[in-house]
Amino acid sequence: MNLPIDSILPDLVAALRAEGRAVLQAPPGAGKTTRVPLALLPEVEGRILMLEPRRLAARAAAERMAETLGEDVGATIGYRVRGDSAVSAQTRVEVVTEGILTRMLQDDPELPGVGAVIFDEFHERSLNADLGLALTWEVRGALREDLWLIVMSATLDAAPVAALLEEAPLVSSEGRAFPVETRWLAKPPAREARFETSVADLVVQAMGEVEGGCLVFLPGEGEIRRVEAALTGRLPSDVVIRPLYGALKLAEQRAAIRPEPTGRKLVLATSIAETSLTIEDVRIVVDAGRARRARFDPGSGMARLVTEPVSRAEAAQRRGRAGRVAEGVCYRMWTKGAEGALPAFPPAEIEAADLTSLALELALWGNAEGLAFLTPPPEGAMAEARALLHDLGALDGGTITAHGRKLARLPLHPRLAHMVTRGGTGAARLAALLAERDPLRGRGVDLKLRLKALEAPREMNANAGVIARVRQDAKRLKRFEDGPDLSLGAQAALAYPDRIGLRRPGDQPRYVLSGGKGAVLPDGDALSGARLIVATDLDGNPREARVRMGVEVSERDLRALYGEQIGWQEVCHWSKRHRRVEARKQERFGALVLDDRPWQNAPPDAMVEAAMEGIRDLGLAALGWSKRAKLLRARVAFSGVADMSDAALLDALPEWAAPFLAGVRTAEDIARFDPAPALEAWLGWDTLQEVSRLAPETWTTPMNRKIAIDYAGDVPEVSLRLQEVFGTTEHPRVGPDRLPLKITLLSPAQRPVQVTTDLPGFWDGSYADVRKEMRARYPRHPWPEDPREADPTLRVKPRGQ
Repeated sequence: MNLPIDSILPDLVAALRAEGRAVLQAPPGAGKTTRVPLALLPEVEGRILMLEPRRLAARAAAERMAETLGEDVGATIGYRVRGDSAVSAQTRVEVVTEGILTRMLQDDPELPGVGAVIFDEFHERSLNADLGLALTWEVRGALREDLWLIVMSATLDAAPVAALLEEAPLVSSEGRAFPVETRWLAKPPAREARFETSVADLVVQAMGEVEGGCLVFLPGEGEIRRVEAALTGRLPSDVVIRPLYGALKLAEQRAAIRPEPTGRKLVLATSIAETSLTIEDVRIVVDAGRARRARFDPGSGMARLVTEPVSRAEAAQRRGRAGRVAEGVCYRMWTKGAEGALPAFPPAEIEAADLTSLALELALWGNAEGLAFLTPPPEGAMAEARALLHDLGALDGGTITAHGRKLARLPLHPRLAHMVTRGGTGAARLAALLAERDPLRGRGVDLKLRLKALEAPREMNANAGVIARVRQDAKRLKRFEDGPDLSLGAQAALAYPDRIGLRRPGDQPRYVLSGGKGAVLPDGDALSGARLIVATDLDGNPREARVRMGVEVSERDLRALYGEQIGWQEVCHWSKRHRRVEARKQERFGALVLDDRPWQNAPPDAMVEAAMEGIRDLGLAALGWSKRAKLLRARVAFSGVADMSDAALLDALPEWAAPFLAGVRTAEDIARFDPAPALEAWLGWDTLQEVSRLAPETWTTPMNRKIAIDYAGDVPEVSLRLQEVFGTTEHPRVGPDRLPLKITLLSPAQRPVQVTTDLPGFWDGSYADVRKEMRARYPRHPWPEDPREADPTLRVKPRGQ
């Protein structure tokens, strides 16, 4: 059977002969996965490695190519995935999952016996694919110029990949897609409708309107099970429901892919079905519009699974599944108008994942400078990863240790590898358990329940597929067990030194973790009474994570493991909760306070520093600002000789406040603290004199009376009786810019009659009207025609004059 990819295979081979590298862009259904390796067989000396992001896709691709050659898998065509392989001495094409290439490169960078490396489905941008491409490209440039390198993608913009590989030839193929009609919702699902119910309704509608099998895309296993339950009794009896997700047994995965001998098939799948796999009898796709991704937060050191809207690229991949073998229909569980708001592509895993394993591989590689990453790893996540590796003893500075090299050999996250190599008997079993999904799906937190499920899965109603994989992996990992035998809690603490939790006081089962974050156990959980726990699985909430799995650990075990990191600290700080300075001696492990005692006779400097913390916490307004202090601050601000803004005063607290804070311990003490003497001492005599010159505290009237200047408003201001400024021919001025003083002139009854910043102008202008009104109202007070020539006075005329 001819496939679209066949027409461009000569171009691909010619590009590889000329350049040794190429980027192949071919849409789903073109046949690149099964045709390209076979086309390269006569051209390549040695083996061809083809990388697939998923185990199911790797096996399926190998089986399809072997079938094309009329052979069994393990002959010319073989595969290697975690826990399973089918290869032999005659194998020329090995389909492997992406992490296997990294291990091969670390073992021998020259890749002896390998003539070509193919990265399939590179658009998925897995972390292992990005790393594998970076390492392979460096090897090709430094050691193996003869090594052919092919990157194949379905939806990714291929130009940046070609540019990364020094302008590698870009070869494009048409797809072989049958027409697919897209149908959107007329309006969004009702807010109160359950997601699974809405999906089930759309599936029933789709299978009632269109003939053939149906493929439904859902975010995870939980949604698959709930949609399956919601469809009970709503479909014809000849419909066979097949779940499809990564943790499913291989036999059940293959059953989902194979055509049904009779009836119609309904496949409820995760994103595992987006690429590489062709499900023969599917004519309908129902896209629920959601994808589940791992998001790592460097600030909390935790990863969490989030459910997000699909990208347009993912939606296109899913839609294409309906047209692989015949015309089809794609039902999208969103409106056509909402499509434009979807992101163009999903994030590359390197942008959002825990990078601890990547950091370890790069350290093992040695000089990782200049590696060609399509997306460089985020520096924050890398710094967090290296810090964890340092805590595990895998790195010394930036150099990998002998222990780190040992960890890199294990097919585990470095946390779990560290536990296996230091935790003694049972550590392999625990590592295999923690590396898998929860076999009890959240029924209680305690890890001991999971270990019991390994021994009696039926009694515990555990997931049989998960239990089988854990047992298999534990058997494979057991040979790496080393170190003294430790308790379950101690083993977990080896893997998660930053997630050892100490129970907070109170009724709620809340914990502070050694890494500084908070965690909470479900109410009523059997583990909630434990003083110390190790949280092995958290939901990743950055404020207070929910513990999904954990185990109790004794203080004795904690001290035995981390005694060198436990020590007494003298702590003097401001307690926001108690609003006072607290001086304590505390025995700490990270953020955990194992013992806490009063610190008698704490140094005065430490007490003052804590009091300043209190001022920063409460704000400058909490100080006891006297009238004198407020006036001084306003005068200094007006004069411009110093910065007395809130920000400046808070920054300079050690300079002006510290010498005067002896004995200040509580919020009440802070409220009684008048900053005036402290600010005056800080400014010093010379500066105060300059302030007095530019922003005097008082203005001396023509009668030699001192009147306080008010600096609280926009401009400095005084108020006084009008008669007291008789004889004034020049308006008073203050400040560095010699601004006119604002004068409020009062009547004999102390009521404002005029506000002016220009006394001469007042005398020449409106004074006549004021005089006329005031003479009638206050006849015993002087109201001269020419106030410039009159003497200032506060006296009244004798009666009869």
